[in-house]
Amino acid sequence: MSVAVEPMVNLPTELRPPLAHDEVLLEADRCLACGGPYALAPCTVACPADVDISGFVEALARDDVVSAAETIYDQNLLAGSCSRVCPVEVLCEGACVLTEEPIQIAALQRYATDWALQHDVPLRPAAAPTGHSVAVVGAGPAGLACAGELAARGHSVTVFEERQEIGGLIRFAIAPYRIEAEPLPAEQRALEALGVRFRFGSEVAGLDELASYDAVFLGVGLGEDVAMELPGDELVGVWESLPFIEALKTGSPPAVGERVVVIGGGNTAIDVARESVRLGATNVTIVYRRTREDMPAYSFEVDEAEEEGVAFAFRTLPVRFLGAGRVNAVECVSMRPGSPDESGRRRPVPVPGSEFSLRVDTVVRAIGQQPRPELADRFGGFEHDWGKVVVDDDGRTSNRRVFAGGDAVNGGDSVVEAVRHGKRAAAAIDRSLT
Repeated sequence: MSVAVEPMVNLPTELRPPLAHDEVLLEADRCLACGGPYALAPCTVACPADVDISGFVEALARDDVVSAAETIYDQNLLAGSCSRVCPVEVLCEGACVLTEEPIQIAALQRYATDWALQHDVPLRPAAAPTGHSVAVVGAGPAGLACAGELAARGHSVTVFEERQEIGGLIRFAIAPYRIEAEPLPAEQRALEALGVRFRFGSEVAGLDELASYDAVFLGVGLGEDVAMELPGDELVGVWESLPFIEALKTGSPPAVGERVVVIGGGNTAIDVARESVRLGATNVTIVYRRTREDMPAYSFEVDEAEEEGVAFAFRTLPVRFLGAGRVNAVECVSMRPGSPDESGRRRPVPVPGSEFSLRVDTVVRAIGQQPRPELADRFGGFEHDWGKVVVDDDGRTSNRRVFAGGDAVNGGDSVVEAVRHGKRAAAAIDRSLT
């Protein structure tokens, strides 16, 4: 088990702060303008949204911000949000040929899109009305991308969102050191200018409510945190990851105390741990029942968390929470590799007599979100795989009128992948209607 250490860096409140104008010009000028008529630039190939990265960077090097923004928005209508949350280290920047010091593509994209949103540069020119209407359920990244693409093609689009704001996981489930509310309000205004209509506070009960629309897109995401019922669940200070992050994003950060244990090995667990350090905790430990190599979190984020002072207890499984009214310890057992499961992966099993306790003030469980099998019955009885919506290569479900994308389809992935799903479905819906 690792031992907590003092952070080795001054912790930024924002992981990707904006670049100044002069910094943008210098950074854009470093780009080698890869690609050409016979081959795309490696960075563009690595972008799920297909943004012409070398093209917009070249425009910024000429100090032509409008052209840069238009190039970006030609493929990604949520590029402002994506510039803050995309895992560029394993996408465009990871593919940059300047391997020692890749171009800061995310920061350049943020500069161009922020400028465009502040100066009301249109996302796209809208086509003439087609007379067709589409309902989009869910104002997360997949739904927003689909809605914008369809509106740009001239279709009448209404987005139904049960909350009072757009953004979905961007707004409420991605840690604030990555993105706060901005630029979502500006992106909403830009989408509305393109013709998208929003109906907030609208929980669609089923497909019958949307009978007047020619097609339906579901971008509803996943459900609540995966249940992990342990003795002591009821103690004050025991959190699930989604309410914990939402409290941070809505201005009500919890008092976490000095000692925090985060349960899980994914990117959300990393986010919770790093935010806990920013909240003032001096001893933050992530417990994970497998090894470091098995963690689903991006390896570069695990490294960054360690640099910020987060400790890791691998091959460790919590078994109960202890305390009188409020949690003060987590009882754990050590794990060892057991017999291989159906996939050939060795399943961890407890080591007899290895029980030990970690002192805590706060515990956050971040072990994933639940799929939503009820969606199939609500929206036309389409096929699903243990709750994940099954779609074809166009994003169409087995109900030919219903399309879907984002986390409800892939079980949880990046924002830019949700954008790709929204674009894919929009193109298919447009073809089917016109």
